Amino acid sequence: MFTASSYNPFIAPDQDVDVLTETESNYSLIVWNDEVNTFEWVIEALIEVCGHAQEQAEQCAMLIHTKGKYAVKNGSYENLKPECDAITDRKIGATIEIISN
Repeated sequence: MFTASSYNPFIAPDQDVDVLTETESNYSLIVWNDEVNTFEWVIEALIEVCGHAQEQAEQCAMLIHTKGKYAVKNGSYENLKPECDAITDRKIGATIEIISN
């Protein structure tokens, strides 16, 4: 069992050590409702771009429609940015938002 006072031979006892407390911020990929795109088009985009299963994509599309927007995927900004771009390239409204705690 290791404790905070455990000896580490690679670090001098009086050496300051930085501790990584957060690896990356989490973000949400938000898809917005509109009066232009069909359910089928949004579902197809979620399957092809986000890798959703058919049922998951259908549920997300319904939530987008009823709530006005929905976070269809969470992750790092770097991972979500290409997916957001691919969705907006299909003329579907999408943004990336930071998840607030």
